[in-house]
Order: sequence, then structure tokens, then C-alpha cells
Amino acid sequence: MQEKAGMAASPRSDKPFLSDIQTIRQRARAHMERGAVTDSYTLDRATVLKLLNEALATEIVCVLRYKAHYYLASGINAKSVAAEFLEHAAEEQAHADRIAERITQLDGQPNFSPDGLSGRSHSEFVVPEDLASMIEENLVAERIAIDSYREIINYVGDRDTTTKRLLEEILAVEEEHAEDMKTLMENFGQKGEPAKPGAGGKE
Repeated sequence: MQEKAGMAASPRSDKPFLSDIQTIRQRARAHMERGAVTDSYTLDRATVLKLLNEALATEIVCVLRYKAHYYLASGINAKSVAAEFLEHAAEEQAHADRIAERITQLDGQPNFSPDGLSGRSHSEFVVPEDLASMIEENLVAERIAIDSYREIINYVGDRDTTTKRLLEEILAVEEEHAEDMKTLMENFGQKGEPAKPGAGGKE
């Protein structure tokens, strides 16, 4: 019985799992102007802020593209498709707000400047003349965003779990958007509507 008890015993470590409370308190008081960024943050913050500002620009461009498509959509099926564009625009705006908030939490400055916006964005601002091409361009943009977010998530890893969790949540919505556009494109192709823009706007 004693032998079994000895075999079951796990080795003890004298090294504490967490820093002692005095050290944690001292760290918290040092560099308080940096807000949520403490000495335990091991990522290159400048790189993370650059990536987040690129993600912010991407979301802003997506908002503008979806809004433009919403107002310019025309044709027999434009009303339902435009409603999808508008819903996506609102969700992309929410993403932009969350990313901007995270940038400030990391003691950075969200870049909302229109100068160089398209250069910072991973997706493009493209406004085709027909509804079918609008759907296609939005699908392309969503696929770009999906790849971009996956790469940033892989870079951040578990060294910034807050940013990782935020981007994973946004990525899930972008994947839903891509599926929405894929479904619209498939349904649109079945209906075979030319959907050229007209003076009457959405019908």
C-alpha cells in the first residue's frame, strides 16, 4: 500500500505558478500611462498596432463598399440583395468599432484618416455597374478578410488572448458574410437577371 501511494505521488515544484503579489502590484504601478499594456505583454506592440490599424482600414472600406452597393443596387431582385448589403455594412461598422477600441486599449491610436485608407486596407473599394458583379466583389472582399484575420490570429497566438479572441469572433462573422454572398451569387445565377443599374434605383 505504501508503494502504491508513493507511485501515485506527483513531484512538487517550489516554483510558484504566478508572480508574488508584491511583484504584481509593483508592475501595475509602473508605467500606468500605458493602461492595459503591462510588462507581461511580450508581443511587438508596434507590429500588433500596425496589423490592427490595417484591419480597421479593411473594415472601413468594407462599410463604404457595402453602403455604395446598397444605394446603387437596381433590378428586379435588388431590394432583397440590397437589404443584405446594408446588414453587412452595419456589422462591418461594429467590427471597426471593436478593433478601434482594442487599439486604444493597447495604448495605440486608431487611424481613421481617409488619407491612405485604401492603401492600408487589405480589401478594395470596387463598385461595379451590375448587381451580380457587386455580389461577386463582396464575396472576394470577404475571402480576403478571412485570410487576413487568420494570419493575424496565427501571429498573435496565445501571447495576446484578448486580441486573438476579438479577431476570432470577427472572423466567424466574416465567414458568415462570405457564405451569404455565395448563396446570393448562386441564387442570382439561377434567376439570370442582368440587373443593369437604372435611374429608378432599387425596385
